[in-house]
Amino acid sequence: METKPAIVNALSVDVEEYFHAKVFQEGTGGTIRGLTSRVEASTDRVLTLLASGHARATFFILGQVAAAHPALVRKITGEKHEIACHGDSHELVSRQTSKEFRADVRRAKAVLEDITGEPVIGYRAPNFSIGRAQAWAYEVLLTEGFRYDSSTYPIVHDSYGDRDAPRFPHDVWENGTQRLIEFPIGTTRVLGVNLPIGGGGYFRLLPMALTRAGIRRVNTRENQPTLFYFHPWELDPSQPRQAMPWRHRVRHYIGMTREEQKLARLFRDVKFTTIRHVLAI
Repeated sequence: METKPAIVNALSVDVEEYFHAKVFQEGTGGTIRGLTSRVEASTDRVLTLLASGHARATFFILGQVAAAHPALVRKITGEKHEIACHGDSHELVSRQTSKEFRADVRRAKAVLEDITGEPVIGYRAPNFSIGRAQAWAYEVLLTEGFRYDSSTYPIVHDSYGDRDAPRFPHDVWENGTQRLIEFPIGTTRVLGVNLPIGGGGYFRLLPMALTRAGIRRVNTRENQPTLFYFHPWELDPSQPRQAMPWRHRVRHYIGMTREEQKLARLFRDVKFTTIRHVLAI
């Protein structure tokens, strides 16, 4: 009997500064004066972690970060990871017009492609900010040369998410023979509810075993890959601790001291590769 190949899951890293995070911006009123860049050191920690875990990942990089740190982009590429686009300035899509959005992704894509010399075909909106009211963004992405998007999290959340969205890769926009694939962040469905197993703050807050069990459940019961994500700043517990309301402070800083160890265990137990490889495009 032929053995069915094991499911390989997709891993992604949103490369931005700690002060780009929406909860940090809201908690501090957007004040970043005097804050120094830490993205190179924190991303180096990510690369070391991935090498140790024999994992490949898709790096969604902000255009402004890439322009300021081109050597970092080249290092990521040199270690055989995929480069994708996280927009230019970390402005929410929901706060942009179609014209502004096109200009933002065009700038970022051009910077990334100029550094790497390779086409950039993947996009993720800051804070998953392409909702149903921003469906126009998919056509913009397709016409700007993107092949896939990863801006949907099919959960209930107070600042993003669509619990009724499809949970697995699907065509989200078509134009003749061209199509844009959406690859949502990972969830497992229990008793009719989508539970988050795709990383971010949930991974820092919850036991690693729950995420691992959820991923394995999707792989074995639904025969589907999942998509996991995290940020380099989540591995940087020494970053500046700014004054902010307790709710924002908890959301931003919780679990950072354990993040690297938890990720190392996850990469040991679950096989991950790039989004492009999983989608075979």
